[in-house]
This record gives sequence, C-alpha cells and structure tokens, in this order.
Amino acid sequence: MEKINLEATVKNLSIINEMIDRVLEEHDCPVKAQMQIDIAVEEIFVNIASYAYAPGQGDATVSIVIADDPKRAVITFEDSGMPYDPLERPDPDVTLSVEERQIGGLGIYMVKKSMSDVTYSHIDGKNVLTIVKNFDDEH
Repeated sequence: MEKINLEATVKNLSIINEMIDRVLEEHDCPVKAQMQIDIAVEEIFVNIASYAYAPGQGDATVSIVIADDPKRAVITFEDSGMPYDPLERPDPDVTLSVEERQIGGLGIYMVKKSMSDVTYSHIDGKNVLTIVKNFDDEH
C-alpha cells in the first residue's frame, strides 16, 4: 500500500497524481483504466480541497492498494472536514441540455459511472471515500 497525507489544496493534486500513476504503472494498469482513475482522483481531491474545510484548510490522506482476483486499484480518500456523502446526491439528468440541468453533481456522477465501485462512510470523524477500478472493467 502507498499512502500520503498532505494539505488538501489543489496545488498538491500533482503529488497525488504522481503517486497514483507510479503505482498503476508498476502493476501494468491498462491505459484506459489509468485515465479513468486519474480523472476520478482529480475530481474527488479537488472537491475535498475546495469544500471539505471551507473556508479554512485541512489535510487529506490518499492511499492506493492493488488487489488481485480481479486485478484492481483500490483508492481511499480521507479527510476530517464537514461530513458529506457525495453518493447521496441524486444523479444529474443527463438527458437535459446544459442550460436546463441543475448546477453541480456531474463530476461525482462521472466517477460513479467510470469506476467499478464507489463507497462512502463517516468513521471516527472522518469522511472516507473509496473508489475501486477493476483493470479489465470496460466502463
């Protein structure tokens, strides 16, 4: 397992991406799956940086584990910010035009659609969001 704890600011996204990409490449993650994971990681980390501690600042911990059978990446985000379950938000109606849609919610919707599994819990005062991507998953 690789794990990093750092200040939840957008400027630290590149540090997270470097760790995630290095681990994925070490385990021969398919390019399509890696691109989907990178987009999901960016969406989640930027949301933590932007909203978890607003208007203040705080830390986030990101970890990645590669599991077998099926081969998959399990990435967990933890923060001590305001409790918030993004999975409770209703999915946007993507059949509506951009002008007709409610603002927000599209990013987590894309994460849910592109990952094999997404779970949230609030444990010991922490938001814990876990995404799983099976390497052979074709979404």
